[in-house]
Amino acid sequence: MYQGIIIMKLARLEEDFKIVVVEKFGYGFSSDTENSRDIDTILEETRGALNKKGIKPPYMLAPHSMSGIEALYWYKKYPQEISTIIGLDMATYEAYENLKISLIGLKINRWLVKANVTKIFPKAIESDAVKYGNLAQIEKDTYKELFYKNFTSTATLNEVREVKRNSKKVRDIDLKSLPLLILVSNGKGTGIKKDKWFSIQENLRSKSRMGKIVYYDCPHYLHNHKALEIAKEIKLFIKEI
Repeated sequence: MYQGIIIMKLARLEEDFKIVVVEKFGYGFSSDTENSRDIDTILEETRGALNKKGIKPPYMLAPHSMSGIEALYWYKKYPQEISTIIGLDMATYEAYENLKISLIGLKINRWLVKANVTKIFPKAIESDAVKYGNLAQIEKDTYKELFYKNFTSTATLNEVREVKRNSKKVRDIDLKSLPLLILVSNGKGTGIKKDKWFSIQENLRSKSRMGKIVYYDCPHYLHNHKALEIAKEIKLFIKEI
């Protein structure tokens, strides 16, 4: 199996930071897997991939959505490896506590993709990255190819199946000494009502003595809508801590 790492150049951040993206199994160019998607397995796969490439800690993590659970658990298990967490509408235990997750809907969508039904309506699969992001045309074309390769892969389905159990491992995490920047959408696309989503994010911020929260009036994939503003906020926050 192959798990990929991409060293990225982002015009708004590359002058100040080295950007590394780990493509977990079932995502991007990485292979699919039937290995357990419990949070310990995922974390050790990620740490192992970074180590093989000689990319050493400490790290500033920038998780989006469900990967917020992994970032929090990483800090809980190996606090010396994490200097900062920059949460991009990141999830927490509280986000999944009462959220109903339907695997049936995901499996139906998977069948539609595998049967090429979605190719009849190509606009239906365009993500916010394609519609609102800063991708070149070749990157948009690559995204579409990877969509058909990865959509509801075995790994991602199993990850969703495990997420409630995984989230319980960070229920009572101590973040008092961790610099924490929380960047928050208007909740659209999370499956959670706006006021509740704000409350979840504020509760996360309050766990850190060095916590800061910033709200944006845009959907869940806020980094595709507010890239410039987010880059400025990240640079400012890192200078302040």
